[in-house]
This record gives sequence, structure tokens and C-alpha cells, in this order.
Amino acid sequence: MDPEILGLLLLVALGAGWVDAVVGGGGLVLLPALLVASPTSPLATLLGTNKLGAVFGTASAAVAYARRIKLEPRIVWPTAGLALLGSGTGALLATALTADVLKPVIMLVLAGVALMVYFRPAMGTAPDPRLRTRNRALAAVALAGLGVSFYDGLIGPGTGVFLIIAFTAVLGMDFVAASASAKIVNTATNVGALVVFAAGGHVLWWLGLALGACTIVGAQIGSRMALNRGAGFVRTVLLVVVLALLVRMGWDLFA
Repeated sequence: MDPEILGLLLLVALGAGWVDAVVGGGGLVLLPALLVASPTSPLATLLGTNKLGAVFGTASAAVAYARRIKLEPRIVWPTAGLALLGSGTGALLATALTADVLKPVIMLVLAGVALMVYFRPAMGTAPDPRLRTRNRALAAVALAGLGVSFYDGLIGPGTGVFLIIAFTAVLGMDFVAASASAKIVNTATNVGALVVFAAGGHVLWWLGLALGACTIVGAQIGSRMALNRGAGFVRTVLLVVVLALLVRMGWDLFA
């Protein structure tokens, strides 16, 4: 790979780490760059390399959040455990199937997310303990730990967004606490998918490790900004990332 292209990829990885730390969706930034930089590589290899780079950023952000935000272990750890299984299953299918048939459905879900966040400005700005029922907790664990994680292994971009919405809409967390919880779960989804891709030889290790070093830097900057600026900042970035995901998937589908 040319040094110039590698340098640009490393800068993109830094930006992806920042986006992922604030609200998720770093794959929206990094994966297209990998596709452009290495168009002859198999898609599964680029997905695996993206997961290797992403796991460092999400883990780094998770540590930064955990130092400042009190996590809910009865929610976070069961969800993370299921996420390993869900993302690994999705990654297995990613090596054999095309995810194009899912894109229209995902676009509809993203549009619903954007409308919900926009027209419910109070959602996620403060915790809502009234939603912390046993049934809702089980639903959030199942939705995030299996459904969203399966999507992460199969496709990837936007996983953090879906996790945050699951924790805010179902459990009434504020956006900052939801983002902190999402980073733990997203680290597990990245690990689960990475194990599957690595076992199949679908990882460019030297490139993924270099990208990972840059995502750590971006993740530290992003997590500190989210913690210092609060839920309003996270909500704004969330809307921007969701709209960008819609544009990107719409371009892939119709262009």
C-alpha cells in the first residue's frame, strides 16, 4: 500500500475512533475508506480488518467511560455476553451471504430512529427510572445482545447508534450513560466478529493494528468530549450520524 494512502487511512481511523466513542458509527467512516484504498481485497477481509481496528477504539472508549460513569452490571454484562454470540453468528453469515437485501429494512429503521430522536427532544436528556422494569430490562438485553450484535457481525456501520437507542428508548437511560453501556457491548460485538474473521484468515493484521492505534487516540478525544459536554452534545452527534448512515446506505442502494 502506498504511504500516502496509508497515511490517509490512519487519519480516517482517528476520525472513526472519535465518532465511535461519542455515539457509534465509526464503521461508517472507516469501512468505506478501506473499500476505496484496497478495492481488490475480498469484502470479508476488509470487514475483518475493520473489526481489528475498531476493537481497540471501542475498548479504549469503554475504559474512559467506565472511569466516570456508573454502569449497570445486571444490564451491561449479560448483554455483552450475548453480543459475543450474536456478532459471531452474523460474521459467519457475512462470509457467505450478501447483506444488500437487508439495507432497505435498515434504512427504514434508521429513519424511524431519526424521527424519534428529533421529535422527542426529552428522550435521553435525563434518566427515566420509570422504564426500569424487569420485562424491559430483559427486552433490552435480548435486543442489544442478540439483534443489534447480529447486525454488527453481518454488516456493522451504525451498531453503536442502535445500541444507544435500545438503552435510551427501552430502559430510559440518558444518552451519556447509554453511550457508556454501548461501548462495553460494542467491544464484545467487535471481539466476537473478529474471532470469526480471524479464524477464516480474513484479517490484514499489520494494517488493522495500525488503524487500531489511531482509533484509540480518536476514542480518547471523543469520549472526553461526550463526558464533558453531556447528553445534548451526544444527541446532536447521534442525529448527524444517523442521517449520514441513511445517505450512505441510500447511495449504495440506488446509485
